[in-house]
Amino acid sequence: MSTLSPPPLSRLFLLAFDHRSSFEHSLLGLSGPPTDDEAEAIRRMKLLIYTGFLLALRQGGRRDGSGILVDEHYATHVATHVLEDGPLLALSVEKNGQDEFDFEYGQDFGAHVETFDPAFTKVMVRYNPEGDPERNARQRERLAHLTDWLQQRGRRFLLELRVPPTEAQLDALGGDLERYEAELRPSLLVRAMEELQNGGVEPDVWKLEGLERPEDCENVARQARAGGRDHVSCIVLDHRTGWKRLERWLHVAGSTPGFIGFSLGQTIWWNPLRALQEGRSTAAEAAQRISENYQRALLTWEKAALRSPLQRMEASPV
Repeated sequence: MSTLSPPPLSRLFLLAFDHRSSFEHSLLGLSGPPTDDEAEAIRRMKLLIYTGFLLALRQGGRRDGSGILVDEHYATHVATHVLEDGPLLALSVEKNGQDEFDFEYGQDFGAHVETFDPAFTKVMVRYNPEGDPERNARQRERLAHLTDWLQQRGRRFLLELRVPPTEAQLDALGGDLERYEAELRPSLLVRAMEELQNGGVEPDVWKLEGLERPEDCENVARQARAGGRDHVSCIVLDHRTGWKRLERWLHVAGSTPGFIGFSLGQTIWWNPLRALQEGRSTAAEAAQRISENYQRALLTWEKAALRSPLQRMEASPV
């Protein structure tokens, strides 16, 4: 562990809109690279999401641990505002839309990090311990290199870990993705974390898809902090889910020591932006809806956290 590591956070509530292909293909319906006008439209949408985030902070969302996760490609203007306004900034440095992790700017990634000076440097990796061993090895090597670079400079590392099923794993479950999520992914997630740690990958925060059972959350948190990694924490992401399931994930994680918050994206801003694109709302209405969605997630987390023995102890009067 690096002696330069900054102190850990006790809460982290990120509004994530570092997405790129989702804006290009899903929201704008593009089949190729965006024109200058289309790229500018994406930048305006990202600024609108940030406006909704600021509304949430003004309307009751807690500032402690609140922040945003953005990309450099379409959101440099947003990152500049964040650095001026004071919320936490997390910056993505991975190539978008790839099955194998690599750096967006190759070995120049460090210069980009230092330009923006984010609170967290974030990457997303798809890693199944029963997947392609050579690809897994390449990804471990790159992530270990990033770990070393960040630790040498006292910077925090946010690692988004996804564990997609292999064909063999799905076949064994009759192609049932829900069974994979419930029966296999929790144990595979722990194995993936252990393999990455053994390969020199040391995030300060693990960003993970939600888990349905408290014991699975506990196992994940235990692995995150194994081997003296007491400063390491976990947060929940919202990949391909709706509010009902997301709230279950937040309830489970929020009452589990070792989980300190969330990083939520499309659940918060997709429908408001879609309504704006289709002319069913104004920009002001979309920003307000984004604010309300972010506050809803915060409230759900806080209610769940009060169920945690640790949180109840911290909240009790002296």
